[in-house]
Amino acid sequence: MVLQREIRLSPRRRGFHLITREIDETLRAMGASGDGLAHLFILHTSASLTINENASPDVRADLERYLNRAVPEDAPYFEHTDEGPDDMPAHVKASLLGAGLVVPVSGGRLRLGTWQGVYLGEHRDHGGSRRIVITVLAE
Repeated sequence: MVLQREIRLSPRRRGFHLITREIDETLRAMGASGDGLAHLFILHTSASLTINENASPDVRADLERYLNRAVPEDAPYFEHTDEGPDDMPAHVKASLLGAGLVVPVSGGRLRLGTWQGVYLGEHRDHGGSRRIVITVLAE
C-alpha cells in the first residue's frame, strides 16, 4: 500500500524546529496503522529536514550557531543575493542537510530512537509556511 499526503507547516522563525508530532499526527490521519517506511520530502530550497536529539533545546541552538558560522551571511563570494543576505546561505545549508528523510514506521508512528526527533531546519529569517510531502509504503 502506498499513501501520500502533503502538509503545510505554519511559518516558523529561523532555526531548528521539532516537527515529529506533526508528522505522526499526519500518519494517523492518513490511516498508516501498520509497519513500513515513511519518506518525508520538503518542497523548498531554503529549508531542510534532519533527525537529531529531541530532548535538549541546546542542540537546536548549537546546530543553528554552527551553520551560521560555517555558512555566513554577506560572504563576498556569494553572487545570488537578489532575495536578501539570508537567501544564498539558506540554499547552502539546505543542500548540506538535505530535502528528504526515510524513516521506518511501526504501528503507524515514526520508529525513532529514544532521543531522536525530526527537525525542520528553517534557514531564512522570513521563510513562510513550508510544505512537506509524506509518502508511506506500508503493509
